[in-house]
Amino acid sequence: MTRPPYAGERYPRLTETPAFTDYIATGWGTGPVPAPTVHGAPEAAAAHRDRLSARLPGETIFVPAGTAPVRNDDNDYAFRADSSFTWLTGAQIEGAVLVMTPRPGGHDARLFMPPPFRPGDTGFFANAAHGELWVGASPGLSEWADALGLTVRPLADLDGLDLAGALATATGATAHGLEPSPLLDRTLSQLRMVKDDWEIAQLREAVDATVTGFAAVAAEIPRAVTEGLGERWLQGTFDRHARTHGNGTGYTTIVGSGSHAPTLHWVRCDGPVLSDEVLLLDMGVEARSLYTADVTRTLPASGTFSPRQREVHDLVEKAHRAGLAQIKPGIEYLDFHYAAMEVIATGLHDWGLLPVSVDEALSPDGQQHRRYLACGIGHHLGLDVHDCSKAEYEDYMGADLQPGVVMTVEPGLYFHANDLTVPPELRGIGVRLEDDVLVTATGSEVLSAALPIDADGIETWTKAQQ
Repeated sequence: MTRPPYAGERYPRLTETPAFTDYIATGWGTGPVPAPTVHGAPEAAAAHRDRLSARLPGETIFVPAGTAPVRNDDNDYAFRADSSFTWLTGAQIEGAVLVMTPRPGGHDARLFMPPPFRPGDTGFFANAAHGELWVGASPGLSEWADALGLTVRPLADLDGLDLAGALATATGATAHGLEPSPLLDRTLSQLRMVKDDWEIAQLREAVDATVTGFAAVAAEIPRAVTEGLGERWLQGTFDRHARTHGNGTGYTTIVGSGSHAPTLHWVRCDGPVLSDEVLLLDMGVEARSLYTADVTRTLPASGTFSPRQREVHDLVEKAHRAGLAQIKPGIEYLDFHYAAMEVIATGLHDWGLLPVSVDEALSPDGQQHRRYLACGIGHHLGLDVHDCSKAEYEDYMGADLQPGVVMTVEPGLYFHANDLTVPPELRGIGVRLEDDVLVTATGSEVLSAALPIDADGIETWTKAQQ
């Protein structure tokens, strides 16, 4: 039997004969496919574009969505649009580009996107990225235009635009022959720091789903212990919950039992869950709008803290409350950090773990206490888990808090199993408390307050889930 040759492209296929291409082009039912948008997202994005327009009058603005990187061979990682693109459009469209061109009084916004290949197009069966035979029926330009309230053009039309001097975000700029603009990235980070009512509602949704995800994980702790399923099982439990009740996780889920708990980003999650050790869970659901939560609790796997574990947890809780008390309008961003760090340094000194005084440790030339808490203890939160990261110091850490800012507070203590500066009974204990906090007009609101932060409350809550 004679076999036709492969075409030799990325997705090997048999050579297309005229009979094949004629036959595959016909006999398909067609109809419009609605564009998937989250309620309120297009309207919020239009307001965001107006804010950006007002900040950069007369500038051409170029914001690509980006493309998914190749994982291996013919398999790509899942696509997630660049956060600034989503903030400005309310959409996720791989390969799309938002262009805002100046006009008197503002900007005209146009979206350029690769159209789907439908029956009758060669790409219908030959293009694995946009051919509907591969990816399913997809919304086209007109459907996206209706959903987003934007002019939508084919991506190829970009070639006819004069983009000289355009301000482009770092994501995807070079792929289009443009230089990334630090000014645009900084401006977008500045604008995204204060959330509007729609964004706050999305963050509440993400946090609420995260709280129920913590309960789902806590319910599985006994099984993870007794059946030897370990950290992987708990990580998978939360990841399934996040995918079911949101878009997925906002970052790689951290599940650390025993000596893994002090590792700040323990994402391998390949160890056992030990019944007599603490279990550090750092987890966040990303809503379908792409706004994410970021919450951490440290649970006793047995349901009860040992005296030493409770002692560490109590100190972290004290620091956490000190940090939370500083979250209010008009307070400099870093005040919460300093308040929590003073509690940590004092506690460590009282335990005899600091080689210097508290004042010397807290001085700029000291910082010895940070051996046991090397990271910062909070960050902005929004579309990215570490939101607004392109902002300059004076925009972020050097700025005063404003109503509408959403941030995390997350002090911890991390005593590594091989740290010979601490007594044996502390080695291998890691504790972190992290809440998501909204700055209000009169103070603050802890969005994740449904989860307790005190040791007694955590013990009661953990046992109630099992």
